[in-house]
Amino acid sequence: DSRRILERLGLPPALLERFQLLMDRNTEGTLTTEERVELRSLVETNERIAILKGRAMLVLGRKNG
Repeated sequence: DSRRILERLGLPPALLERFQLLMDRNTEGTLTTEERVELRSLVETNERIAILKGRAMLVLGRKNG
């Protein structure tokens, strides 16, 4: 089912783990400049994926509705 496939799309597990580590360090205030850039990139990528998933769900909803 297309909806199930879309629900599974996102950052791969290894990147999610890295994302969480960087988020934790950010909360602690211990991010390096390089890590801050990396975190910002992961956040932006995750946001793009969420937008694309949302658009795809809308299209699927129109086809199935």
